[in-house]
Amino acid sequence: MSNKPVAVKVENLSKSFKIPLEASSGLKQKLINFLKGKKGYRTFTPLNDVSFEIHKGDFFGIVGKNGSGKSTLLKTIAGIYTPTKGSVQVEGTLVPFIELGVGFNPELTGRENVFLNGALLGFSHDEMESMYNEIVDFAEMHEFMDERLKNYSSGMQVRLAFSIAIRAKSDVLLLDEILAVGDEAFQRKCIDYFRSIKKSGQTVILVTHDMTNVERFCDRALVLNDGKMMGIYEPPEAKKIYEQLNRVRVKAQKNGFNIEQRWGTKGAELKSITLNHSNNAMQVLKQGEPVTINIKLVSNQPKRVIVGLAIYDESGLVLSGPNSEKYAVSTTDDIAYTIPILPLNPGVYRLRVALYAENYTEEYDHIEEAVIFEVEADDGPHHGKINLFGEWSLRK
Repeated sequence: MSNKPVAVKVENLSKSFKIPLEASSGLKQKLINFLKGKKGYRTFTPLNDVSFEIHKGDFFGIVGKNGSGKSTLLKTIAGIYTPTKGSVQVEGTLVPFIELGVGFNPELTGRENVFLNGALLGFSHDEMESMYNEIVDFAEMHEFMDERLKNYSSGMQVRLAFSIAIRAKSDVLLLDEILAVGDEAFQRKCIDYFRSIKKSGQTVILVTHDMTNVERFCDRALVLNDGKMMGIYEPPEAKKIYEQLNRVRVKAQKNGFNIEQRWGTKGAELKSITLNHSNNAMQVLKQGEPVTINIKLVSNQPKRVIVGLAIYDESGLVLSGPNSEKYAVSTTDDIAYTIPILPLNPGVYRLRVALYAENYTEEYDHIEEAVIFEVEADDGPHHGKINLFGEWSLRK
């Protein structure tokens, strides 16, 4: 039990919504429904009897699979939703980074939107004037600030919105997948910023699917499942439970290639993709053991092709992306890619496979989730995404 003061207290919190079952137009239809005892709606409860405390200075994670109630909880803490039952108490000021760019006007320039968004956050014009150059520097948007926002890409808008939002001063920060904004370089800048606020001792609540960031930043993490609280855990244990929850979902959904995640010109096709010649929808692999990715191709006529692979984790981070560019692969060949020692740490991973024309002039076939697999290990704990299989030595 921490001796630090409580920053956020959630007690027996439940949140329900009324979802209409069918349209009942007119007073007559409503009267008929009333006489028949029909309510005309169903009650949906995404959050059910949740209680926990966050202490001042905590970096607190909230995780769970899609539909578990994470965003509902965050919006209730932020005061956007009113609890159906229970209560939320927050000590001090609170700023939610939930939907970046809310309040932006696409017809105004980037500069004008900086001052507009700053006003929504409670800053005066003079305060925004003093911060303006820092905001633009952080967003790396100098040459675009006099252009209208409607001409910005979505990534540019997110960068600008985030650069404004982090200027807000508060006792508690609420972050909803905020670490996934922008491109890779900007994400690194965001990560550096969150390292700095963690060192400063500010209270932070982070909702995320990225368990790497949970391990990187969080002191503790709440795991939700179907609106109910499974418990509060240390980050490694929270990660393990989160992956178990998603593993069940993957097993239920995966059955062959997902058509919605497959595209290409079909000048040649990927006929089958297996790990170690197994057709299991969800395969369990052992860390440190050899793994072979077997690929069969099909085409109306023989032609040279390039096969590209990408192994990525639950957050979408690509861990490796080998390709057959240096090998003379033809559509008449059955090919394989062997990993002699599987270095991945325990977790659920996805394999993306793409088939290109020679010199990458055309993408014949692309399967986003060709295989979903789980990695297990006999020993632990495991930190990070890979095991280097290094050895310690002591020299005195």
